[in-house]
Amino acid sequence: MSQRNMDVTRQLIEQEACPVSEVIDHVAGKWSVGVIVAAAHGPVRFTELERAVNGVSRRMLTLTLRKLERDGLLVRTVYPTVPPKVEYELTDVARELLDTLRQLTDWAERHRMTITQARATYDLENESAAG
Repeated sequence: MSQRNMDVTRQLIEQEACPVSEVIDHVAGKWSVGVIVAAAHGPVRFTELERAVNGVSRRMLTLTLRKLERDGLLVRTVYPTVPPKVEYELTDVARELLDTLRQLTDWAERHRMTITQARATYDLENESAAG
């Protein structure tokens, strides 16, 4: 294969991978998964999310909610009451993602011990080689 063909092939691969990487970066953010899971059972208010997502600050929760709303994963509804009532709800796209996240969680739980053992073996072998 010529260098030019390889360059074109590389560009096509990068163009296809870019949207995937971008979405994964957003969805796999430290707090995004927790918010999506916490909102899985229906509309939820900010304070409920704050309690459900362990360790998140108000600022990070606000930024995460805005990001998920911008990405079309959450709908923010403001009710004209005093004090204002705001609820967040998953979109159909986020519900589809939630199914995928559950599969990933199931996979992680099934393979947790295997991964832990592999890490211990690797660390032991590399500790011996370094020493």
